[in-house]
Amino acid sequence: MKIAIPHSLLYYYYFPLWDTFFKELGFEVVDTGPTTKGILDKGSKAAVADICAPIKIFTGHVIEGLNVADYVFVPRFARIKKPEYFCPKFMGLPDIIEGTVEESKGRVISPIINEKNNENISSPKIYEMLTEMFGFSHREIRLAMRKAEEVFKRFKNLMNKGLSCDKALDSYRRGIWEENLKKVKKDGDITIAVLGYVYDVYDSFISMDVIKKLEALGVNIKTFEMVPQEVAYNNLKHYRKRLFWTFSNRVLGAGLHYLKDPEVDGVIHVTAFGCGPDAIVGRFLQYESDVAGKPFTTLRVDEHTGEGHMITRIEAFVDMLRRKKWAKLSEVL
Repeated sequence: MKIAIPHSLLYYYYFPLWDTFFKELGFEVVDTGPTTKGILDKGSKAAVADICAPIKIFTGHVIEGLNVADYVFVPRFARIKKPEYFCPKFMGLPDIIEGTVEESKGRVISPIINEKNNENISSPKIYEMLTEMFGFSHREIRLAMRKAEEVFKRFKNLMNKGLSCDKALDSYRRGIWEENLKKVKKDGDITIAVLGYVYDVYDSFISMDVIKKLEALGVNIKTFEMVPQEVAYNNLKHYRKRLFWTFSNRVLGAGLHYLKDPEVDGVIHVTAFGCGPDAIVGRFLQYESDVAGKPFTTLRVDEHTGEGHMITRIEAFVDMLRRKKWAKLSEVL
């Protein structure tokens, strides 16, 4: 039996967990692959017009997955940390898909993820609905998830050791873990913290490979998932209250961490047009960057963003950082 996992949204963060879990249960897992213009066009045509680009892309991946698999995996994300929640679109994602993609009826696997404090989303009770759908025993679910959790913890360790999410995914696919991981080289002359949700930063089509473009310019990269959760949240303590959304807090907390990091020369915030939570995160990051005295810029992406515009913005920002750094060195000399 084939199950498709859409190569979109939180795929970039949780794929090793889900991939291992379903394979342990005997499913053939189908990865819908990187976003293409065709996938985006399918999603844009099916989704409501004013929804954000990441959901349109996800919808396109669902359509792609239904063409090659028996079922498609669309979890309902409510929360993984009390009292925070996910964006309402994540909470209603299975309903959005079933309401816009006709062929998805009866073919969507949508466990409800509503945890008080479980970033690993590894509680077997989350996936107990599989016992009713496919007849798995509770023991089979528990053993499969135990293996998946082990894999996911090792995957997160790769990121905490300095690998970006996409490079950690590549290591997972090749079976290269922390004991085989060589020290991450930092050969560039400047370092930029690239902040944003994983589905904005690592979707190579929508972000036009912003990470690779920066690396091609000789830039060292730091991202939010390299910062352990407890470190990110410790940086939020000076606020009277945290934001309502978990990954928004993670991105903001990591941003505050990097603004205090002497190695970081500047910050880029990658955000999708029309994202409500990101509108707030972006303003916080901009304000805190001004206070810290570090250059900050926003790359706002959607399905209409042109590559020329993106490259010009990136090159100008990198050039400005280099000039600023050279000016400081000249003053010292």
